[in-house]
Amino acid sequence: MAQQPSFDTVRYTVSDHIATIAMDQPESRNALSDALLGDLIAAFEVARDDSDVRCVVLTSTHEKVFSAGGNLAGFAADAALVHKHLASERFPRLFALIGELGKPTLCRANGHVLAGALGLALACDLIIAADSAGFGTPEINVGVFPFMIMALIYRNVPRKKASELLLLGERLSAQQALEAGIVNRVVAAAQLDEAVADWAGKLAAKSPLLMRLGKDAMWRQLDMPLLDALDYLRAQLSLALSTEDIVEGVSAFFEQREPVWKGR
Repeated sequence: MAQQPSFDTVRYTVSDHIATIAMDQPESRNALSDALLGDLIAAFEVARDDSDVRCVVLTSTHEKVFSAGGNLAGFAADAALVHKHLASERFPRLFALIGELGKPTLCRANGHVLAGALGLALACDLIIAADSAGFGTPEINVGVFPFMIMALIYRNVPRKKASELLLLGERLSAQQALEAGIVNRVVAAAQLDEAVADWAGKLAAKSPLLMRLGKDAMWRQLDMPLLDALDYLRAQLSLALSTEDIVEGVSAFFEQREPVWKGR
């Protein structure tokens, strides 16, 4: 087994084709500092480039908090505006990296998901939350606004609910987040690991080649006009039909056996 990399602010492990990236700065409640964002980018790049990894789980080592969001101290820091502007590029870089990863991502929301961290969670394909978690964008309450995550919120949450989150800055319970379409499942905290392992295992069992083609198509077609999207997706279907894995998957279905993926 290849030696797994170490980072200052995140824990990175791989088991059974599943990479787990856990934010590990409990003293700051995983505030999204430059250092943490940099390590998250590096960890996702490692997972992207590791052919053994078929699914990525993003979570936190903090008992009650997934992440408190952006580092507010940085907003008021005595630094040139141009440097603050350049520092903020880590957010879109990380969101794009997750979107273009070519592998499914699952957010394990073990605690409160606030401010910029809501964008980080929504960048993932799926979210399973503990029933004790809370979700919100409280930036407006301290004279800030969630500019960097607004695009992700509006692409995942119905418009009026998204506006409610951004303008009122109030926190939603995990159940309310489920009803708003922010999360996929809510489970008791004691059942969170089991639920995440179940879905992660199912994701990792799929053809990594077809998963990559599908994931790339999901990302690319997101903002296309309908007719352009249909034309693009038709071409992607033809590409998928050229693979051995699609033949293996269909054959295994009819033969009532588990498929053996070849990745070609």
